[in-house]
Amino acid sequence: MSEGALQTDFMTLTRFVLEEQRKIPGATGELTQLLNSLLTAIKAVSSAVRQAGIAKLYGIAGGTNVTGDEQKKLDVLANDLFINSLRSSFTTCALISEENETVIEVEAEQRGKYIVAFDPLDGSSNIDCLVSIGSIFGIWRNGTSDAPTKEQIMQPGRKMVAAGYALYGSATMVVLSAAGTVNGFMLDPAIGEFILTERNIRIKPRGKIYSINEGYTELWADAIKEYVESKKKTTEERAAYGSRYIGSMVADMHRTLVYGGIFLYPAHKKSPKGKLRLFYESNPMAYIVEHAGGLATTGEENILDIQPTSIHQRCPVIMGSSEDVKDFLAIVEKHKK
Repeated sequence: MSEGALQTDFMTLTRFVLEEQRKIPGATGELTQLLNSLLTAIKAVSSAVRQAGIAKLYGIAGGTNVTGDEQKKLDVLANDLFINSLRSSFTTCALISEENETVIEVEAEQRGKYIVAFDPLDGSSNIDCLVSIGSIFGIWRNGTSDAPTKEQIMQPGRKMVAAGYALYGSATMVVLSAAGTVNGFMLDPAIGEFILTERNIRIKPRGKIYSINEGYTELWADAIKEYVESKKKTTEERAAYGSRYIGSMVADMHRTLVYGGIFLYPAHKKSPKGKLRLFYESNPMAYIVEHAGGLATTGEENILDIQPTSIHQRCPVIMGSSEDVKDFLAIVEKHKK
């Protein structure tokens, strides 16, 4: 094909998932159907984000969600898009959203065997100033299409079958982890399809960037303070790290995944249990990071091994390049002595 000719042989996300499905004996295609419904919601949210200013979707919706965050108009719209798309996919039996206080039940005639937790619009406090925002999702298997019990819903992240996020930035990208790999897909608006652009993403063992909100420095534990200060110093082994913090988990973690480094949202005196939510923020990102070769911890335990007790449970988050996270854990251990 000549340079500049239209590419006609590309791998769409749907085709990619179908090909992976063929490798699994007895696969029914239900997970593929579920992922397609998520992509439909993500495309609709992406379109709404692009038109938000013109369509007057900026500003406050007039309330707060169940975790105390101020709701924006786009928050409410994105949540409705995710719920409606997932319910009508006939693949889910329960939905967990940041915006809803309780588990969203799916009617018996529409039930499938998957449980989906999602943050429909992560980083929405940045909407009005046009900073990159995103969506995050994690998928668990219930095993049957019956309404799940509380015990079936309260599964640790280690039992997820897939997780991903969408980033609405200079382009719309979906990063999906399923079947043990992490792959990136860029939305081509000309054809309305997500195209495979980053195959088998691997995070660098060590990066050069740390990402944390240093406005909370006075509230941190001594181990956090020491670790952050250590990253600012040049040593014989390495140069000082750069600091980057956007305030949108999807944007900060996407940069960390691409360039390496470490993202931290630790507990502090005002948020002793951390701020990020386990089910629909920490677990999916930890799943992606681990499958890309990185590490994800609270400082005390692996995030994916936490046994949840409530759907809006919070936890401290430290994740990224394996060597950077190990450096952090070494300092934590030193402060325990």
